[in-house]
Amino acid sequence: MTIELTRPYSPEKHHSHRDVTGGWLRPAVFGAMDGLVSNFALIAGVVGAAGAGRGAVLAGFAGLVAGACSMAAGEYTSVKSQTELMRAEIAVERRELARNPEGELAELAALYQARGLDPALAHRVAQGLSADPEQALRVHVREELGVDPDDLPSPYVAAGSSFCAFAAGALVPLAPFLFGASGLAVALVMSVLGLFGFGATVARMTARPWWLGGLRQLVLGVGAASVTFGLGHLLGVAVS
Repeated sequence: MTIELTRPYSPEKHHSHRDVTGGWLRPAVFGAMDGLVSNFALIAGVVGAAGAGRGAVLAGFAGLVAGACSMAAGEYTSVKSQTELMRAEIAVERRELARNPEGELAELAALYQARGLDPALAHRVAQGLSADPEQALRVHVREELGVDPDDLPSPYVAAGSSFCAFAAGALVPLAPFLFGASGLAVALVMSVLGLFGFGATVARMTARPWWLGGLRQLVLGVGAASVTFGLGHLLGVAVS
């Protein structure tokens, strides 16, 4: 008995994934949030102590430049150190493959066997992957270190994205004072909208409810600014 297909077979269309290892999202999100929150908190503290004016502008601009440079330097150093450590461990694996290829093949076969393949099939798979030394290195690095040797994070990407994101975030509460604002109200409104909007955007990128991400970031940012504004107001009163 034969079964006739009622419609022609078409190959499956595989879904695609976004880049989650490029090294730009974490520093960009952290930089933008840190820039907006820290600079708004700094400006709020200055306004609370001395009122709006030239001091608030100078403080906000200094916070923008210093924070952006600090974030970029910190991200570059941390990602560079992480990448150097990865490269050092990859070099260790390369030397071990050259020194003891049989032992590394057995190690790879045991790994696949632990994942459910029968011993004979696991050994054949390991042999096939180990035929090319460079391919064998990639496989061992991915399996043992959990990193892709061809896609290590770039310290330049991390530093650049962090610098730009921090500067963009820090500019939000500073912009009203650059255009002559005489109080904290406009900066507060812009910062609230910026906090909620950026939090919502990041939440959408990470498949989270947009309103939850926006509210979470809004609460954190307003809380930090409230503390510094209160301290600035108390110190200003005490000094006067």
